[in-house]
Amino acid sequence: MTDQTTTESLRWQQVTTRDKAADGTFVYAVKTTGVFCRPSCPSRLARRENVTFHAGPEEAEAAGFRACRRCHPAAAQEPAASLMQAMAQYITAHAEESLPLARLADQAGMSSTHFQRAFKAALGVSPREYQAAARMARFKAGLRGGGEVLDAAFDAGYGSTSRLYEAVDGGLGMTPSAYRAGGAGETLTYAVRETVLGPLMMAATPRGVCFVQFGDSEDALQTQLAREFPKATLCPAGPDAQAPLDAWMSALGQHLAEAGPRPDLPLDLRGTAFQIRVWRFLMSVKPGEVVSYSELAAGIGNPRAVRAAASACAANRIALLVPCHRALRADGSLGGYRWGPERKRALLDAERRERAVTHG
Repeated sequence: MTDQTTTESLRWQQVTTRDKAADGTFVYAVKTTGVFCRPSCPSRLARRENVTFHAGPEEAEAAGFRACRRCHPAAAQEPAASLMQAMAQYITAHAEESLPLARLADQAGMSSTHFQRAFKAALGVSPREYQAAARMARFKAGLRGGGEVLDAAFDAGYGSTSRLYEAVDGGLGMTPSAYRAGGAGETLTYAVRETVLGPLMMAATPRGVCFVQFGDSEDALQTQLAREFPKATLCPAGPDAQAPLDAWMSALGQHLAEAGPRPDLPLDLRGTAFQIRVWRFLMSVKPGEVVSYSELAAGIGNPRAVRAAASACAANRIALLVPCHRALRADGSLGGYRWGPERKRALLDAERRERAVTHG
């Protein structure tokens, strides 16, 4: 009896006894179904003449078999977290392709529902969100390499310029050509106004407001603006830009003074996909209402990311218009605020007074 025959005899015995100790050491494939399984698979036992053995899932897939949806043989090869990391690498490598959930689940040897849940638990985002980020990263890399916008777009898997610009909104934070130059050449127009809570600066790109911050002085605010946008050209509002910025600042000043409705201004949000999800959720919180950081994390579909949600609030560059002052600690205490707890308390108190009057 040859060594191969001995090995196959042992493996067949492990399959017939559904030996869990053998999981991860090999897989077996069934010719009549085209499926491969782990040794302990509870499915009905196939005939011996229809069974072949393979060192692992990759070898079985190369032979034309697909993973069993019942026993998920790929999951037996490595811990779940490691498997999800491997799937993340797979998504990154194929980011430009169409990757429906069923395809990814088959690759992992899992059901679609199980894979979706396991991936999000391990990576913090859904497979679709992870692919969107990987595709955007590939697009950015193409631009940084000096490629043309359209070439970089199609290489990254964007089938049309409209799909590209839908993805760019919030994912790039500036036009593709500006990103290709590292932001150099982009112009931000800014203005400063005194408010009831101290000096307030607003800066905007042609896409919308990208910076609203309180400070101790105009000089300090200019320093902060330059620190956050080091490669952009910063211009005080001149005659051409004075009208929109002046109107926007007036609306914001009135909002502060009277706790009126938050002005609906165009925004140029710049951050990670996760941060932008947090900021957009905050924009849905009504004046006079608050959420805990736990509720904020749950609201964006990632209840475990409480600390990350708080960090996203701290990274917010657009005060008031992205109302991160409405996020509190679980015990109801203020928590942190980028522009000081006194301002946070004043904003909340003003909104609560206005809400009491409105609903009184």
